[in-house]
Amino acid sequence: MLSLAWQTVKARTSGFIGAFVAVLCGTALVAACGILMESGFRGGVPTQRYAATDVVVSGDRTVRPPGGDVLAFEHAAEQPAIPAALVGKIAAVPGVRAAVPEQTFPAVVVGQDGQPLADRPSLGHNWQSAVLAPFTLQEGRAPEAAGEVVLDSALAAKANTWAGGEVRITTRSAPVTYRVSGIAATADIPRQAAVFFSEAEASGLAGRPDRVTAIGVLAEPGAHDLAGRLEGVLAADHVTVSTGADRSAAEFDDVSQTKSILAILAGSFGGYAVLVAIFVVASTLALGVEQRRREFALLRAVGATPRQVRKLIGVETTVVSAVAGVLGSLLGIAVSNGLRDAFAKIGVVPADFALTISPIPLVAALLIGVAAARIAAWSASRRPSSISPVEALGEAAVQRRDAGRVRLAIGWVLLGAGLAATTTPLFLRGQLGAAMSVLAALVLITGLSLVGPRVVGAAVRLIAPVLGRTAGVSGYLAAANVRKNSRRLAAAITPLMLAIGFAVVNFYSQTTFTAAVQQETTRSITADHVITGGTGVPVEISAAAREIPGATATSLVRTQVITATETGDGVEVQRRAASGLDASAGGTVDLGVTSGRLADLTAGTVALSAGHASWEGKEVGDTVEFWFADGQPARLRVVATYEHDLAFGDYVLAAADARAHTTAAMDSAVLVDSADVTALRELTSRYPGLRVEDRVAAQEQGDQRTQFLLNLVAVGVILGYVAISVSNTLVMSTAARRREFALLRLVGTGRRQVVRMMRAEAVVTVGLAAVLGTAVAAVPLAVLAIGLTGSPLPAGGVLVYLGVLAGAAVLGVVSIAVSTRLSLRGKPIDTIGTQA
Repeated sequence: MLSLAWQTVKARTSGFIGAFVAVLCGTALVAACGILMESGFRGGVPTQRYAATDVVVSGDRTVRPPGGDVLAFEHAAEQPAIPAALVGKIAAVPGVRAAVPEQTFPAVVVGQDGQPLADRPSLGHNWQSAVLAPFTLQEGRAPEAAGEVVLDSALAAKANTWAGGEVRITTRSAPVTYRVSGIAATADIPRQAAVFFSEAEASGLAGRPDRVTAIGVLAEPGAHDLAGRLEGVLAADHVTVSTGADRSAAEFDDVSQTKSILAILAGSFGGYAVLVAIFVVASTLALGVEQRRREFALLRAVGATPRQVRKLIGVETTVVSAVAGVLGSLLGIAVSNGLRDAFAKIGVVPADFALTISPIPLVAALLIGVAAARIAAWSASRRPSSISPVEALGEAAVQRRDAGRVRLAIGWVLLGAGLAATTTPLFLRGQLGAAMSVLAALVLITGLSLVGPRVVGAAVRLIAPVLGRTAGVSGYLAAANVRKNSRRLAAAITPLMLAIGFAVVNFYSQTTFTAAVQQETTRSITADHVITGGTGVPVEISAAAREIPGATATSLVRTQVITATETGDGVEVQRRAASGLDASAGGTVDLGVTSGRLADLTAGTVALSAGHASWEGKEVGDTVEFWFADGQPARLRVVATYEHDLAFGDYVLAAADARAHTTAAMDSAVLVDSADVTALRELTSRYPGLRVEDRVAAQEQGDQRTQFLLNLVAVGVILGYVAISVSNTLVMSTAARRREFALLRLVGTGRRQVVRMMRAEAVVTVGLAAVLGTAVAAVPLAVLAIGLTGSPLPAGGVLVYLGVLAGAAVLGVVSIAVSTRLSLRGKPIDTIGTQA
């Protein structure tokens, strides 16, 4: 059977190209997502500041609620500090030569104009931790007293200073003048600038004297499995023990965030990629099997059993998909690197972040590709292998009149489920509601593709008479074709519909959500002025602003919390947007309070969005448990509920509580009402990077823009695959009609008339795909817009929608036109005898 299958593949190479391309591209896409996911766990950048360490102990950023399974966890947004007392505990472990605590905090050397001198992030540390790089003194001495610092040599050159000179440094306050006691250098530390302080001053500037950022461990010569021993000793201390490349995640916050983002993104879009790949591979193989009905009919007529036909199709599919899968898995390496570069350009991934490439995602993608192809082949082979030889020969001449009952039943069920899922944003606001709209659209597309022959058949009964009357002979032929071959037309429409619907719903769900957030934030922030800064606003700014006559000032801290909700089969862990506000925020914000009082929002209390409070069954006076942004557990009393969750998130904390659990320990903005703007600008002029803006929403749009671009890149890759499959399917279905074209020409139809006939069919194909693709996107988008903005129209420019339609139209028309002209190149008398 393998020999026969291989001979068939070689003899009908053109007939298997479509399946080969579908599996190749699908496997490449799945492999790329797998590589990104693995890199989220094992990738990173070269360690710099911890290069001399053997082990780094840092706070554990993984939140695992009790009662959850292995997948019930979430990555904390902020790096948690660890108790300084662990230094002695670690130093006592056999094999440890030294345990060195490190404090890390913002420390920027500024010029006379108040602008940072370094062209890279600048951080302050305690001098004791210099050995971890290691930094060595080039000149001068270590900082010993308050007001003394050691600069790294590159930063000293930027500041044009030397040992004994002076520099101005801003930490979390206005710039202060320090004396440079020494200049230090290390082998290579390109990602950051370092400023070292005395131990006492570093502890004070870090703002947590009993805690440290991390502990670097230097091993005794010949020590083995030191990390394992440390993990055993520190098992109950909620810390992470890192070695090798993992040390960079403890060193660089953006690396830790990147690993989390890649794992989440790859998991999310990897799921979409697998679904789309299975869908495309299945439809392509089904089309290929459908086009070989005459061949299978002949095999049945000469005595082939149903099992032999199914086995032949299965072996052929395995041969083609295995070769395509191997090449596609290797191609996935290039795709993953391209995605990494695209993510780096939009600021999601550091430019020096290295992907981890192992056989695991490549083999997994190969197995998924082959499995999808085999399942699709089994499904497609059931009909041609199960009917009698006489029926097989009869069916080879004309298309089946309708889809199977099981297929139709599944399709109608999916359509009903998709329509039900579109209502989710009416009850579930936020990013999750927008994601459910995309999922609902995919379910609708899948259901519509299954009932496609019925829907397309109904549509062509309306279109065909008009087409036949208005386009002459070519129109009459096109009308007859679409009327009698609605299943073939549905197969051509489905991938185009998928491309249009998927692109439209993904783009406009994001723009609608962003517009809703901006709309609600603009309505909710009532302050006259907003003070913002690039890296944050010092804490004392809000207090200083209140001293301006007639001013009311409120700290605003943008943060996140992690929640755990018990479900029927486990625990669901989620990151949720949150904000920190002062209890005096009433004059500068409007949360839409529905119960309780915002004035009661003090340390140890929390306000919940009304929707989330209802979902959790919480009321004013109840206690709610969650985790802060740095993964520390919280148990706070509910003092109010509010409606404006898009602007402030599901949790509003006291500003002090929110600030204490962020690495920067600064405000995101200060909202000021009824203030003398001149006095306000005079206040902020003493702080580098601060600015005063009038009547702005104060919503940090950078994260939303990054998320939008991130989704755009990922969706663009999937759409690229869909576009390839669209062209692939249309070329296959058109090229399979060579004998039909030859017969038309032999009975007197001119070449131009055949071309015009196919042009008319292309217009019908693209037109129906546009209508159906728009319909499956319009329903979930309209419900999403109603749930978020109150209007049924999604936000975003109409040009994107028109561009999607234009792109789909060009792709469809060109694919059909090119394959038609190629099919007409041969002589009709020669073509009529070829295989279909």
